[in-house]
Amino acid sequence: MKISVNCKYLEARLAVEAEVERCVPKVEKLLKRYSPDLAQLHGTFEKHARKEEYTFSLNLSLPTGTLHCTAEGSDVRTSITQAFAELVSQLKKHQSKLRKDYDWRRKRSRGIPGAPAAD
Repeated sequence: MKISVNCKYLEARLAVEAEVERCVPKVEKLLKRYSPDLAQLHGTFEKHARKEEYTFSLNLSLPTGTLHCTAEGSDVRTSITQAFAELVSQLKKHQSKLRKDYDWRRKRSRGIPGAPAAD
């Protein structure tokens, strides 16, 4: 997977890169089926000018679609962790739609009316 991260707040660059390197293996684990050169992850890290708040946004480009997520936090680590958690949940949902898991769900048996319930 190709990874690129832009930091518009230079003082936190090393912390951002370290946190991204810690979170990327979780995403790569879900992308085993894709060719490494086809999956691209782009992140942008910003600090709000008037608040002590950080924003981290991620774009994951796959051959089957593009996923986007954004997270805000009071420090570098929480914003990046929240963004990656949202990306992982979106990726799992995307892959389940590709597998058509909704077609394979078992129907719940309603039982026969008047028959005794099995304990």
